[in-house]
Amino acid sequence: MAAKKQENAISPTRTEGYPEWYQQVIRAADLAENSPVRGCMVIKPWGYQLWENMQRELDLMFKETGHRNAYFPIFIPKSFLEKEAKHVEGFAKECAVVTHSRLEVGPDGTLVPASPLEEPLIVRPTSETIIGEMFSRWVQSYRDLPLLINQWCNVVRWEMRTRLFLRTTEFLWQEGHTVHATAEEALEETRQMLRIYAEFSEKYMAMPVIQGEKTEGEKFPGAETTFSIEAMMQDRKALQAGTSHFLGQNFAKGSDITFLNEKGESVYAWTTSWGVSTRLIGGLIMTHSDDDGFIVPPRIAPAQVVILPITPKEETRAEVLAYCENLRKELHTTFWHGRPLDVEFDDRDLRGGEKLWYWIKKGIPLRLEVGPRDVAANSVSLGRRDRGPRERVNLKRSEFVATIGGILDDIQSGLFDRALNFRDQHTVKIDSKEEFYDFFTPENSQKPEIHGGFALTHWNGSAEVEEQISKDLKVTIRCLPLEEGEAGTCPFTGQKSPRRVLFAKAY
Repeated sequence: MAAKKQENAISPTRTEGYPEWYQQVIRAADLAENSPVRGCMVIKPWGYQLWENMQRELDLMFKETGHRNAYFPIFIPKSFLEKEAKHVEGFAKECAVVTHSRLEVGPDGTLVPASPLEEPLIVRPTSETIIGEMFSRWVQSYRDLPLLINQWCNVVRWEMRTRLFLRTTEFLWQEGHTVHATAEEALEETRQMLRIYAEFSEKYMAMPVIQGEKTEGEKFPGAETTFSIEAMMQDRKALQAGTSHFLGQNFAKGSDITFLNEKGESVYAWTTSWGVSTRLIGGLIMTHSDDDGFIVPPRIAPAQVVILPITPKEETRAEVLAYCENLRKELHTTFWHGRPLDVEFDDRDLRGGEKLWYWIKKGIPLRLEVGPRDVAANSVSLGRRDRGPRERVNLKRSEFVATIGGILDDIQSGLFDRALNFRDQHTVKIDSKEEFYDFFTPENSQKPEIHGGFALTHWNGSAEVEEQISKDLKVTIRCLPLEEGEAGTCPFTGQKSPRRVLFAKAY
């Protein structure tokens, strides 16, 4: 029997094997790969350009709300982590520890650690404690507040099971840390940053999110309250895409962040922290990509357009390349949402079909094929990544240049609408335990198919119920949505419930 012809660029497809599909999309788009260091990744240029674009837009949003960037050490003294009991308990199992300051050649010629440190240093899993130490020096009076700081850096959390972008031992992120004179100001800061994350996710990533508060069992170690944004991936699992923490006075007391208030009294400050990471790229992949590869929204794409010259005959090659280069320059001087368009010009000596699929798999929003006939007609052949790979339209060059902004806007809004419709289709209200367990139980337990989704279900607030559901189904309460819901009855206990909460399987 002849082998089945592959109809898509990515194998397996999403329905055939979602986890492997995800890895293959990353490979085909050349976004990242595993490094020689277990659990760590190398982010390749196309993936890093994507992160730079995310970083640029978020950084502008932070600065517009008064935050400023700084940088703090990667090493944290062990004693600093011990200042906040819940914090050290939450991160102790994930810490990478530095115990020596140099290497020496041993008797057998191998390198061995030498010169033990007086105090072990932790490679930062997060920076609340080291930043808190500095804040205690910087904050003296109510006039020093609020203190609004952000840093872009890497962190290390020792992971046993890793997956590119979603969970790696080392990853890139930003972490905001702020100090306030009152609990009300700190809580409003926490909520403001959650709104910024939600706006970025929806406006730039075209990824719809649900804003909510974490349960006691899911909140950040040492925080009073944790808020998150939760997005649905195409396998119907939830991705926690960003978190914002109201730390109360817990870390202020641990780091002695005090100030003289207007009455001249020495009081403890109120602090917050908040962050998003390169995990967002994983979310982007799983929200939009298809069985032909990556799809990236234009607002954060490494490039919006690629120009693909078609030169079947040597005598027309120079003319086609000159036309394409001129078009590239024209497009690069075209502004869209306040920035010049990023344009790729692929003049490699490869077959046209090979180049075409190379860029489809990389997810670039627009592809322009230009051959001798297009040059003669002063036109382009346009393909869009949000449509079929063989679907193309011919446009006059002047018309394309004049309307490219609208075309990109249409792709951006279309991707958001498609993701929102998908989430709505797989979000259900469930009021019985049996229906809840059926919803989250796969038909094939050995190789679970795509199933479940978001369940809005009543809950009586019991940690025991939360733990039992997690044990039985690997389903967790993703958040208590900020929109207040109706009161009802918890289907697991029969007790009163003040509202519905969001249950899902998650990454």
